[in-house]
Amino acid sequence: QVQLVESGGGLVQPGGSLRLSCAASGNIFRFYAMGWYRQAPGKERELVATITRDSRTNYADSAKGRFTISTNNAKNTAYLQMNSLKPEDTAVYYCNAAKWWGQGTQVTVSS
Repeated sequence: QVQLVESGGGLVQPGGSLRLSCAASGNIFRFYAMGWYRQAPGKERELVATITRDSRTNYADSAKGRFTISTNNAKNTAYLQMNSLKPEDTAVYYCNAAKWWGQGTQVTVSS
């Protein structure tokens, strides 16, 4: 059974940065594309960014130019570097690969 565990969330001021991590129990990022999603209170879960096995990336318009998705296959870990954070980035962030989801990590952007 594959497990994904997110970490790195927290409270940050507008304009600040956070790096989220997604640790996988197996070497799944070699075999599956992965994505970061987020869900704000009262809203549906939305795609933030994806990365394929050959490192092709795709971003939601809201993330372009501010967020960077990456993977480290040696560490079985995926990352989401988030810069220039805005209050509207406040949400629970989830990582996903194939049918597997993490439990989420809360990101709050507030002064």
